[in-house]
Amino acid sequence: LSWVKMSSARVFASLILKLFCFTYFPGPLLDVVVDRYDIPKVCPREVEIEDFVRYHFNGTFFEDGKKFDSSYDRDKAFISQVGLGRLIAGMDRGLLGMCVNERRRVIVPPHLAYGSIGTGGIIPPDAVLVYDVLLLDIWNEKDKVEIRTLSKPASCRRTTAASDFVRYHYNGTLLSGELFDSSYSRNATYDTYLGQGDLIKGMDEGLLGMCVGERRLIIVPPFLAYGENGYGTMIPPQATLVFEVLMVDVFNPKDDVTVEAKEVPKGCTRTTVTGDYIRYHYNGTFQDGTVFDSSYQRNSTYNTYIGMGYVIQGMDKALQGLCIGEKRRVVIPPHLAYGEKGVGDFIPGSAVLVFDIHVIDFHNPKDPVNIKVTHKPQECNMRSEADDLIQYRYNCSLMDGTLLDQYDSPSVTTLGANNVILGLEEGLRGMCVGERREVVIPPHFGHGENEAGVVPRSAVLFFELELVELQKGVPEGYMFVWVGDGPDPLFPAMDLDGDKQVPLEEFSLFIRLQVQGGKGRLRPGIDVDSIIKDMFDNQDRNKDGKIVEDELTVTEDKGSKQARDEL
Repeated sequence: LSWVKMSSARVFASLILKLFCFTYFPGPLLDVVVDRYDIPKVCPREVEIEDFVRYHFNGTFFEDGKKFDSSYDRDKAFISQVGLGRLIAGMDRGLLGMCVNERRRVIVPPHLAYGSIGTGGIIPPDAVLVYDVLLLDIWNEKDKVEIRTLSKPASCRRTTAASDFVRYHYNGTLLSGELFDSSYSRNATYDTYLGQGDLIKGMDEGLLGMCVGERRLIIVPPFLAYGENGYGTMIPPQATLVFEVLMVDVFNPKDDVTVEAKEVPKGCTRTTVTGDYIRYHYNGTFQDGTVFDSSYQRNSTYNTYIGMGYVIQGMDKALQGLCIGEKRRVVIPPHLAYGEKGVGDFIPGSAVLVFDIHVIDFHNPKDPVNIKVTHKPQECNMRSEADDLIQYRYNCSLMDGTLLDQYDSPSVTTLGANNVILGLEEGLRGMCVGERREVVIPPHFGHGENEAGVVPRSAVLFFELELVELQKGVPEGYMFVWVGDGPDPLFPAMDLDGDKQVPLEEFSLFIRLQVQGGKGRLRPGIDVDSIIKDMFDNQDRNKDGKIVEDELTVTEDKGSKQARDEL
């Protein structure tokens, strides 16, 4: 049935063609007749004399429509040069001006075909031949690699050169548009060196001078591609190849880490060195801008030691010489990053990595607490020290300015009582009332490697301090101390009325007089009546409500008479 249909179609086509020729050529054909029945909308190039062409055809006799030859039957396109007598004269003429993907019907009279002799028992004498042609390819020996830039990034840090290693995506088609290969379908870039013979010559040339992110159309003539041999079943012999290329990555094996300072804070007095511990945020991208990792997305800084092999080699180098608050772009070639293997599906092999980093803080494990006095009152009669009860205001922030804690109302603490972190304790010592300080506390004098509420792990803390009030204290475990030497003998001084006994009221009056006169000091921050009552109870050994001379006990400490739960 299909044969009958095909035969009917051929007979119909033959009748139409005969009618066409009879209508317009009532006598013998004098020249080639060309019917361009399917012309592509875009035709960048037409066949000229000396061009090489590759085309498919069906050849039939005009008389009866019988097929005498077909490239389709051989599954192999016909290749030849036009206009130099390598084809019958009618085809030499009939192919001129043809576009790739054009279909045309060429009617060749005998004197422009095989004449009155015919050929090989296949073409009879005086046969009018009809060729139905589909043009697949055109090239010329003078052709060069053709490069068309489709798009280019606004900025271009460097362009590809011979000996560079490149990673790129591509779609590869024949000139007719037939796809023969695509890196996108494999979901993997094509990775290779330039200028070392690893690519076809035309591609080696076509990839030169590209920027990362640039798109190009690279048209490679057959003699700069796979030539007369083609490549397997994918690329036929003498095929022009068209590559649509996106450059993803480029580096050279001689490349080092490159660093671009984006923002450097003023007044930077110290920069990072080997052995420092750093906290920084980063965005990590490939050269084409694709993000592969970001500390911001995790809302957590990356924390590490510098120059000790805890990070990739390129980052270890890039983290040197940074200021707190500095922003820097770092480009790391693969041989200083993850090399040819990459990291699973996370980072492909031979990938250049770009890090935009922001330094939050850094410190060295040997750093002390840094104290800077920003204001000092003209009069300073007392300085804070251990055991003093102090009131102070403070702001606490990270080194990037992030405010962690702020109190308008004064905070109260006793120095030396381990109520605050060690660094703050040190920062509050030796202050005058009204003095203001800026104190930088490394984490080993702060909260260490642990989080503490809003304080991140291993954070350097910045305190702005102001001492508001100072009450001199007494050593731990004492309620009262003498300032200088106390009365000697003590009991007669306590026995204000001379009756050889001291009740609570008389004892309380005596102690208050010593404090008022600056001769003694009670523990601050505790109710005075309660302290005096405790002191009295400790001396009233028989609990009869009065102290006599035999009950009085004085505790000696460091050469001064100090009272510990007693006088």
